[in-house]
Amino acid sequence: MARPGAACPPPARRVMVAARALLFWALVYSYCGVCACIAGLRLLWSIGRRPGDTFRWVVRENPPACLNDPSLGTHCYVRIKDSGLRFHYVAAGERGKPLMLLLHGFPEFWYSWRHQLREFKSEYRVVALDLRGYGETDAPSHKENYKLDCLITDIKDILESLGYNKCVLVGHDWGGMIAWLVAICYPEMVTKLIVVNFPHPSVFTEYILRHPSQLIKSGYYFFFQMPWFPEFMFTLNDFKVLKSLFTSQATGIGRKGCRLTAEDIEAYLYIFSQPGALTGPINHYRNIFSCLPLQHHEVIMPTLLLWGERDAFMEVEMAEITRIYVKNHFRLTILSEASHWLQQDQPDIVNKLIWTFLKEETIRKRE
Repeated sequence: MARPGAACPPPARRVMVAARALLFWALVYSYCGVCACIAGLRLLWSIGRRPGDTFRWVVRENPPACLNDPSLGTHCYVRIKDSGLRFHYVAAGERGKPLMLLLHGFPEFWYSWRHQLREFKSEYRVVALDLRGYGETDAPSHKENYKLDCLITDIKDILESLGYNKCVLVGHDWGGMIAWLVAICYPEMVTKLIVVNFPHPSVFTEYILRHPSQLIKSGYYFFFQMPWFPEFMFTLNDFKVLKSLFTSQATGIGRKGCRLTAEDIEAYLYIFSQPGALTGPINHYRNIFSCLPLQHHEVIMPTLLLWGERDAFMEVEMAEITRIYVKNHFRLTILSEASHWLQQDQPDIVNKLIWTFLKEETIRKRE
Protein backbone atom coordinates (compact mmCIF):
# COMPACT_ATOMS: atom_id res chain seq x y z
CA MET A 1 0.00 0.00 0.00
CA ALA A 2 1.43 3.39 -0.95
CA ARG A 3 2.25 5.77 1.84
CA PRO A 4 0.15 8.96 2.12
CA GLY A 5 1.85 11.72 0.20
CA ALA A 6 3.87 9.37 -2.01
CA ALA A 7 2.93 11.41 -5.10
CA CYS A 8 4.06 14.72 -3.61
CA PRO A 9 7.16 16.47 -4.92
CA PRO A 10 10.28 15.74 -2.82
CA PRO A 11 10.27 19.09 -0.91
CA ALA A 12 6.61 18.73 0.04
CA ARG A 13 7.19 15.15 1.06
CA ARG A 14 10.11 16.14 3.30
CA VAL A 15 7.97 18.80 4.98
CA MET A 16 5.19 16.26 5.54
CA VAL A 17 7.59 13.69 7.01
CA ALA A 18 9.15 16.32 9.27
CA ALA A 19 5.71 17.51 10.42
CA ARG A 20 4.59 13.97 11.21
CA ALA A 21 7.82 13.31 13.11
CA LEU A 22 7.39 16.53 15.09
CA LEU A 23 3.79 15.63 15.90
CA PHE A 24 4.82 12.11 16.92
CA TRP A 25 7.54 13.26 19.32
CA ALA A 26 5.27 15.97 20.71
CA LEU A 27 2.77 13.22 21.50
CA VAL A 28 5.45 11.04 23.10
CA TYR A 29 6.82 13.72 25.40
CA SER A 30 3.42 15.21 26.22
CA TYR A 31 2.08 11.84 27.28
CA CYS A 32 5.32 11.18 29.14
CA GLY A 33 4.67 14.39 31.11
CA VAL A 34 1.09 13.36 31.85
CA CYS A 35 2.22 9.94 33.13
CA ALA A 36 4.90 11.59 35.27
CA CYS A 37 2.35 13.95 36.82
CA ILE A 38 0.04 11.03 37.65
CA ALA A 39 2.95 9.13 39.20
CA GLY A 40 3.94 12.21 41.20
CA LEU A 41 0.41 12.57 42.58
CA ARG A 42 0.42 8.90 43.60
CA LEU A 43 3.73 9.45 45.37
CA LEU A 44 2.36 12.43 47.31
CA TRP A 45 -0.77 10.45 48.21
CA SER A 46 1.34 7.58 49.52
CA ILE A 47 3.53 9.91 51.56
CA GLY A 48 0.46 11.58 53.01
CA ARG A 49 -1.19 8.32 54.02
CA ARG A 50 1.78 6.24 55.19
CA PRO A 51 5.00 8.23 55.21
CA GLY A 52 6.87 5.52 57.13
CA ASP A 53 6.04 2.78 54.64
CA THR A 54 6.48 4.77 51.42
CA PHE A 55 10.27 4.56 51.35
CA ARG A 56 10.62 1.14 53.00
CA TRP A 57 12.90 -1.20 51.07
CA VAL A 58 13.69 -4.63 52.50
CA VAL A 59 17.21 -5.85 51.74
CA ARG A 60 17.06 -9.36 50.25
CA GLU A 61 20.50 -10.92 50.43
CA ASN A 62 19.67 -14.58 49.77
CA PRO A 63 17.61 -15.99 46.89
CA PRO A 64 14.52 -18.06 47.73
CA ALA A 65 14.91 -21.81 47.35
CA CYS A 66 12.70 -21.95 44.25
CA LEU A 67 15.37 -20.20 42.19
CA ASN A 68 17.72 -23.12 42.77
CA ASP A 69 15.16 -25.88 42.27
CA PRO A 70 17.06 -28.63 40.36
CA SER A 71 13.86 -29.76 38.62
CA LEU A 72 13.90 -26.51 36.64
CA GLY A 73 17.31 -27.15 35.11
CA THR A 74 20.90 -25.99 35.40
CA HIS A 75 22.12 -22.43 35.81
CA CYS A 76 24.58 -21.59 33.03
CA TYR A 77 26.42 -18.60 31.59
CA VAL A 78 27.65 -17.73 28.14
CA ARG A 79 29.85 -14.78 27.16
CA ILE A 80 29.27 -13.24 23.76
CA LYS A 81 32.50 -12.50 21.95
CA ASP A 82 31.44 -9.38 20.02
CA SER A 83 29.56 -7.54 22.77
CA GLY A 84 31.59 -8.96 25.65
CA LEU A 85 28.40 -9.42 27.68
CA ARG A 86 27.81 -12.44 29.90
CA PHE A 87 24.31 -13.90 29.69
CA HIS A 88 22.68 -16.06 32.34
CA TYR A 89 20.23 -18.80 31.42
CA VAL A 90 18.65 -21.91 32.88
CA ALA A 91 18.75 -25.01 30.69
CA ALA A 92 16.76 -28.24 30.94
CA GLY A 93 16.83 -31.27 28.68
CA GLU A 94 19.71 -33.08 27.04
CA ARG A 95 22.29 -31.31 24.92
CA GLY A 96 21.90 -32.19 21.28
CA LYS A 97 18.11 -32.15 21.32
CA PRO A 98 16.38 -29.44 19.25
CA LEU A 99 16.62 -26.06 20.96
CA MET A 100 13.62 -24.23 22.41
CA LEU A 101 14.66 -20.70 23.40
CA LEU A 102 12.41 -18.82 25.83
CA LEU A 103 12.39 -15.00 26.05
CA HIS A 104 10.66 -13.40 29.05
CA GLY A 105 8.79 -10.10 29.33
CA PHE A 106 8.79 -7.17 31.76
CA PRO A 107 9.06 -7.21 34.74
CA GLU A 108 10.06 -10.86 34.61
CA PHE A 109 13.15 -13.03 34.22
CA TRP A 110 13.94 -16.66 33.36
CA TYR A 111 11.75 -17.94 36.22
CA SER A 112 8.55 -16.92 34.42
CA TRP A 113 9.13 -20.00 32.20
CA ARG A 114 9.42 -22.51 35.08
CA HIS A 115 6.35 -24.47 33.95
CA GLN A 116 7.69 -24.74 30.40
CA LEU A 117 11.20 -25.75 31.49
CA ARG A 118 9.73 -28.79 33.22
CA GLU A 119 7.28 -29.59 30.44
CA PHE A 120 9.32 -29.51 27.25
CA LYS A 121 12.67 -30.91 28.42
CA SER A 122 11.61 -34.41 27.38
CA GLU A 123 11.99 -33.56 23.68
CA TYR A 124 13.90 -30.27 23.62
CA ARG A 125 16.95 -28.57 25.01
CA VAL A 126 14.96 -25.82 26.74
CA VAL A 127 16.82 -22.59 27.50
CA ALA A 128 15.17 -19.80 29.51
CA LEU A 129 17.26 -16.67 29.12
CA ASP A 130 17.75 -13.59 31.27
CA LEU A 131 17.63 -10.86 28.64
CA ARG A 132 20.27 -8.13 28.49
CA GLY A 133 20.07 -6.06 31.68
CA TYR A 134 17.93 -8.56 33.60
CA GLY A 135 18.77 -10.76 36.59
CA GLU A 136 22.24 -12.26 36.45
CA THR A 137 22.88 -11.17 32.86
CA ASP A 138 25.23 -8.22 32.40
CA ALA A 139 23.59 -4.79 32.31
CA PRO A 140 25.36 -2.10 30.24
CA SER A 141 24.97 1.32 31.83
CA HIS A 142 24.01 3.40 28.78
CA LYS A 143 20.50 3.28 27.36
CA GLU A 144 21.93 3.24 23.82
CA ASN A 145 23.09 -0.31 24.54
CA TYR A 146 19.45 -1.44 24.66
CA LYS A 147 18.37 -0.54 21.15
CA LEU A 148 16.31 -3.17 19.37
CA ASP A 149 19.20 -3.95 17.02
CA CYS A 150 21.34 -4.92 20.03
CA LEU A 151 18.58 -7.07 21.53
CA ILE A 152 17.98 -8.90 18.25
CA THR A 153 21.69 -9.52 17.75
CA ASP A 154 21.91 -10.89 21.32
CA ILE A 155 19.54 -13.72 20.41
CA LYS A 156 21.43 -14.54 17.22
CA ASP A 157 24.77 -14.57 19.07
CA ILE A 158 23.43 -16.66 21.96
CA LEU A 159 21.99 -19.21 19.55
CA GLU A 160 25.36 -19.59 17.86
CA SER A 161 27.25 -19.66 21.18
CA LEU A 162 25.05 -22.53 22.34
CA GLY A 163 26.09 -24.49 19.25
CA TYR A 164 22.81 -24.19 17.33
CA ASN A 165 21.87 -22.60 14.03
CA LYS A 166 18.09 -22.75 14.52
CA CYS A 167 15.49 -23.06 17.27
CA VAL A 168 11.87 -22.99 18.27
CA LEU A 169 11.62 -19.40 19.51
CA VAL A 170 9.12 -18.54 22.25
CA GLY A 171 8.54 -15.04 23.63
CA HIS A 172 6.16 -13.36 26.05
CA ASP A 173 5.36 -9.64 26.29
CA TRP A 174 8.58 -7.69 25.55
CA GLY A 175 10.27 -11.02 24.85
CA GLY A 176 7.48 -11.53 22.30
CA MET A 177 8.45 -8.27 20.62
CA ILE A 178 12.05 -9.47 20.38
CA ALA A 179 10.92 -12.89 19.12
CA TRP A 180 8.90 -11.29 16.30
CA LEU A 181 11.89 -9.17 15.30
CA VAL A 182 14.34 -12.09 15.35
CA ALA A 183 11.94 -14.07 13.18
CA ILE A 184 11.73 -11.16 10.71
CA CYS A 185 15.48 -10.40 10.62
CA TYR A 186 16.87 -13.96 10.87
CA PRO A 187 14.16 -16.26 9.49
CA GLU A 188 16.68 -19.04 8.81
CA MET A 189 17.28 -19.33 12.58
CA VAL A 190 13.63 -19.80 13.60
CA THR A 191 11.92 -23.06 12.66
CA LYS A 192 8.72 -22.21 14.55
CA LEU A 193 7.64 -19.04 16.30
CA ILE A 194 5.47 -18.97 19.42
CA VAL A 195 4.44 -15.63 20.91
CA VAL A 196 2.43 -15.03 24.06
CA ASN A 197 0.44 -11.82 24.49
CA PHE A 198 2.26 -9.55 22.08
CA PRO A 199 1.09 -8.70 18.54
CA HIS A 200 3.26 -8.29 15.49
CA PRO A 201 5.25 -5.06 16.14
CA SER A 202 3.77 -3.31 13.08
CA VAL A 203 0.27 -4.06 14.35
CA PHE A 204 1.19 -2.61 17.73
CA THR A 205 2.63 0.65 16.37
CA GLU A 206 -0.27 1.21 13.96
CA TYR A 207 -2.98 0.24 16.45
CA ILE A 208 -1.70 2.36 19.33
CA LEU A 209 -1.81 5.54 17.22
CA ARG A 210 -5.41 4.90 16.17
CA HIS A 211 -6.89 3.68 19.46
CA PRO A 212 -6.65 5.97 22.51
CA SER A 213 -7.67 3.10 24.79
CA GLN A 214 -4.52 1.16 23.86
CA LEU A 215 -2.46 4.34 24.16
CA ILE A 216 -3.64 4.63 27.77
CA LYS A 217 -2.91 0.96 28.49
CA SER A 218 0.59 1.45 27.09
CA GLY A 219 1.20 4.53 29.21
CA TYR A 220 4.15 2.90 30.90
CA TYR A 221 6.05 2.95 27.55
CA PHE A 222 5.90 6.74 27.72
CA PHE A 223 6.52 6.99 31.47
CA PHE A 224 9.67 4.87 31.07
CA GLN A 225 11.20 7.53 28.80
CA MET A 226 12.03 9.55 31.91
CA PRO A 227 15.40 9.00 33.62
CA TRP A 228 15.52 7.41 37.14
CA PHE A 229 11.95 8.34 38.20
CA PRO A 230 10.29 5.11 36.96
CA GLU A 231 12.87 3.01 38.84
CA PHE A 232 12.24 5.09 41.97
CA MET A 233 8.46 4.61 41.74
CA PHE A 234 8.90 0.83 41.54
CA THR A 235 10.82 0.78 44.84
CA LEU A 236 8.12 2.52 46.89
CA ASN A 237 6.43 0.56 49.68
CA ASP A 238 8.94 -2.26 49.22
CA PHE A 239 8.13 -2.76 45.53
CA LYS A 240 4.37 -2.68 45.98
CA VAL A 241 3.87 -1.92 42.26
CA LEU A 242 5.81 -5.03 41.29
CA LYS A 243 3.75 -7.21 43.60
CA SER A 244 0.45 -5.74 42.48
CA LEU A 245 1.23 -6.32 38.79
CA PHE A 246 1.01 -10.07 39.41
CA THR A 247 -1.59 -10.17 42.20
CA SER A 248 -4.05 -7.26 41.87
CA GLN A 249 -7.53 -7.72 40.50
CA ALA A 250 -6.87 -5.23 37.70
CA THR A 251 -3.61 -6.59 36.27
CA GLY A 252 -2.80 -9.85 38.05
CA ILE A 253 -3.64 -13.51 37.64
CA GLY A 254 -7.35 -14.15 38.23
CA ARG A 255 -9.08 -16.49 40.64
CA LYS A 256 -9.26 -19.28 38.05
CA GLY A 257 -5.58 -19.03 37.23
CA CYS A 258 -2.48 -20.61 38.73
CA ARG A 259 -1.66 -17.83 41.18
CA LEU A 260 1.88 -17.07 42.19
CA THR A 261 2.87 -18.46 45.57
CA ALA A 262 4.48 -16.33 48.28
CA GLU A 263 7.81 -17.87 47.30
CA ASP A 264 7.25 -17.01 43.61
CA ILE A 265 6.58 -13.39 44.55
CA GLU A 266 9.68 -13.38 46.74
CA ALA A 267 11.72 -14.61 43.77
CA TYR A 268 10.66 -11.58 41.74
CA LEU A 269 11.31 -9.25 44.67
CA TYR A 270 14.75 -10.74 45.22
CA ILE A 271 15.78 -10.18 41.59
CA PHE A 272 14.40 -6.67 41.14
CA SER A 273 15.27 -5.32 44.60
CA GLN A 274 18.98 -5.67 43.98
CA PRO A 275 20.73 -2.28 43.55
CA GLY A 276 20.32 -1.02 39.99
CA ALA A 277 18.32 -4.08 38.92
CA LEU A 278 15.48 -2.07 37.36
CA THR A 279 17.49 0.28 35.16
CA GLY A 280 18.50 -2.33 32.57
CA PRO A 281 14.96 -3.65 32.10
CA ILE A 282 13.49 -0.15 31.81
CA ASN A 283 16.25 0.88 29.40
CA HIS A 284 14.75 -1.61 26.92
CA TYR A 285 11.82 0.79 26.57
CA ARG A 286 13.88 3.98 26.40
CA ASN A 287 14.86 3.39 22.76
CA ILE A 288 11.66 1.99 21.32
CA PHE A 289 10.28 5.18 19.79
CA SER A 290 13.43 5.72 17.75
CA CYS A 291 13.48 2.10 16.49
CA LEU A 292 9.94 1.74 15.16
CA PRO A 293 8.24 1.46 12.67
CA LEU A 294 9.87 -1.50 10.93
CA GLN A 295 11.34 -1.56 7.45
CA HIS A 296 10.51 -5.26 6.98
CA HIS A 297 7.36 -6.91 8.23
CA GLU A 298 6.74 -10.42 6.96
CA VAL A 299 7.08 -13.55 9.08
CA ILE A 300 7.60 -16.66 6.97
CA MET A 301 7.70 -19.53 9.48
CA PRO A 302 4.75 -21.36 11.15
CA THR A 303 3.52 -19.15 13.97
CA LEU A 304 1.43 -19.69 17.10
CA LEU A 305 0.00 -16.67 18.92
CA LEU A 306 -1.47 -17.27 22.38
CA TRP A 307 -3.46 -14.54 24.07
CA GLY A 308 -5.06 -14.02 27.47
CA GLU A 309 -8.25 -12.05 26.86
CA ARG A 310 -8.07 -10.42 30.30
CA ASP A 311 -4.77 -8.79 29.42
CA ALA A 312 -4.75 -5.39 31.14
CA PHE A 313 -2.02 -4.03 28.86
CA MET A 314 -2.79 -5.31 25.34
CA GLU A 315 -6.15 -5.17 23.58
CA VAL A 316 -7.19 -8.48 22.12
CA GLU A 317 -8.17 -6.96 18.75
CA MET A 318 -4.47 -6.74 17.86
CA ALA A 319 -4.16 -10.52 17.98
CA GLU A 320 -6.42 -11.12 14.99
CA ILE A 321 -4.89 -8.29 12.93
CA THR A 322 -1.48 -9.97 13.35
CA ARG A 323 -2.60 -12.67 10.93
CA ILE A 324 -1.97 -10.47 7.87
CA TYR A 325 1.79 -10.34 8.53
CA VAL A 326 2.35 -14.11 8.77
CA LYS A 327 2.95 -15.69 5.36
CA ASN A 328 2.80 -19.26 6.63
CA HIS A 329 0.57 -21.35 8.85
CA PHE A 330 -0.83 -19.11 11.60
CA ARG A 331 -2.73 -20.33 14.63
CA LEU A 332 -4.33 -17.96 17.13
CA THR A 333 -5.81 -19.12 20.42
CA ILE A 334 -7.47 -16.68 22.81
CA LEU A 335 -8.07 -17.84 26.39
CA SER A 336 -11.06 -15.98 27.79
CA GLU A 337 -10.27 -16.23 31.51
CA ALA A 338 -6.52 -15.67 31.30
CA SER A 339 -4.44 -12.61 32.13
CA HIS A 340 -1.38 -10.99 30.57
CA TRP A 341 0.87 -13.45 32.47
CA LEU A 342 -0.48 -16.31 30.37
CA GLN A 343 2.25 -18.97 30.62
CA GLN A 344 2.19 -18.63 34.43
CA ASP A 345 -1.58 -18.10 34.69
CA GLN A 346 -2.68 -21.14 32.64
CA PRO A 347 0.47 -23.30 32.33
CA ASP A 348 -1.25 -26.62 31.61
CA ILE A 349 -3.40 -25.20 28.82
CA VAL A 350 -0.52 -23.21 27.35
CA ASN A 351 1.76 -26.25 27.38
CA LYS A 352 -0.90 -28.38 25.71
CA LEU A 353 -1.47 -25.76 22.98
CA ILE A 354 2.27 -25.52 22.32
CA TRP A 355 2.60 -29.32 22.09
CA THR A 356 -0.32 -29.46 19.63
CA PHE A 357 1.23 -26.76 17.47
CA LEU A 358 4.68 -28.38 17.46
CA LYS A 359 3.33 -31.83 16.61
CA GLU A 360 0.90 -30.68 13.92
CA GLU A 361 3.74 -28.80 12.24
CA THR A 362 5.84 -31.98 12.29
CA ILE A 363 2.96 -33.93 10.69
CA ARG A 364 2.39 -31.18 8.10
CA LYS A 365 6.07 -31.23 7.16
CA ARG A 366 6.01 -35.02 6.62
CA GLU A 367 2.97 -34.73 4.37
